[in-house]
Amino acid sequence: MKMVEKILARAGGRDRVSPGEIVVAEVDGLVMHDLSAYLTSRVYEERVGLPVRHPDRVTVVFDHTFAPATEATADVLVHDRAWARRHGLNLYDCGHGNIHHVVTHGGHAVPGSVIVGSDSHTPVYGALGAFATGIGNDSHAGMVLPYSKAWFRVPETVHVKIDGKLRPGTTVRDVALWLVGEIGEGGAVYKALQFEGAFVETLTFWDRWLLPLITIDVGAKCGLIEPDEVTERFLASLPAHRAYQPVYGDPGDVSECWSYDVSELAPQVACPPTVGNVHAVDEVAGLEITWAELGGHGGGRIEDLRLAAWVLRRAPKHPDVRFNLVPSSRQVFAQALKEGLVAELHDAGATFFPPSTGSNQAVNMGALSAGERMISTHARNFPGRNGSSKAEMYLGSALTVAASATRGRITDPRELVAGEELATVAAGGEL
Repeated sequence: MKMVEKILARAGGRDRVSPGEIVVAEVDGLVMHDLSAYLTSRVYEERVGLPVRHPDRVTVVFDHTFAPATEATADVLVHDRAWARRHGLNLYDCGHGNIHHVVTHGGHAVPGSVIVGSDSHTPVYGALGAFATGIGNDSHAGMVLPYSKAWFRVPETVHVKIDGKLRPGTTVRDVALWLVGEIGEGGAVYKALQFEGAFVETLTFWDRWLLPLITIDVGAKCGLIEPDEVTERFLASLPAHRAYQPVYGDPGDVSECWSYDVSELAPQVACPPTVGNVHAVDEVAGLEITWAELGGHGGGRIEDLRLAAWVLRRAPKHPDVRFNLVPSSRQVFAQALKEGLVAELHDAGATFFPPSTGSNQAVNMGALSAGERMISTHARNFPGRNGSSKAEMYLGSALTVAASATRGRITDPRELVAGEELATVAAGGEL
């Protein structure tokens, strides 16, 4: 059986399952941010009213409305706090970080587990070797909270085999963006994408993270990477995590396989209006920007802050660009403080925001006016997502974003990269 089939079979109390079968599975983790927790809690209290079966498996993170700008949004957080505490749920209040980074740093997701959440990027926990996917708020309220159950149709597996060695200036985020363009939006509907190959094996945990992050953008159900010594080393670095049993597919059990070589890949940029509108950076280089941001589900990692500092040591921030830095978690912010990156980047003209999801949906920050243009490490670039529908959001790697912040225009980071020096910058120590 495939890896995803084994996870769902075990969670469903069955010896084996096949693609297309329906499985009612035990859920090991439910993750919600402040907005989805509010919607779920209202339905749960008004229409369900049963005890939460496993409150220790439910995690709520305030990462969207991390600094309420109105009384109405403050009321949402007050409601969520009371609800979470009444039921004994894991609650991470404002300032802890981006939901998925917080859940991972907190040890709430482990290999072989079943994780659900309403956020469309929930499949990112596949970087740990978990089956993770997004489901609706009503499913949280009606099935997961009272029964710790959810039903799934077993997906077919596609092995996404990636080989090659990146050239200086190209990063794993570029690979992820490029794959969305290659596979196509809707090109893997309800598939389980299993990322593997020599390239994937060489990656650190947080670089692997960027691959299952694209799952929803191509229409897939989940994305997974088989656990190995990289996974084990990361979990061992956490203060605590749940006991786990890693799951592996049967050797040689490979059916559909999509193969890619990234050796010649140039830095990539996802252009409006969708994540799948991907181009090599030189095709859009020169477009003026007013904002640059490191943050979101795929950004604000310690690796990203190191790259930003590396770039700003070589070129000053452009005076007409607002450069936002949003650490993905308190752990990342603490590490950046320890390494002196906070002071260095502040002195270079960048602006730090609390660990959160940043300008995602412009709930607390980052609203754009008509005609403004931002380049960021975020996961979405739909019109109107960050303010005016006449503003533009471009997505790139941390290196491309930082390079663009120094030029005031979308910039090919290879203009700043010299030889192999960059290879050791981001990896200054895993977190």
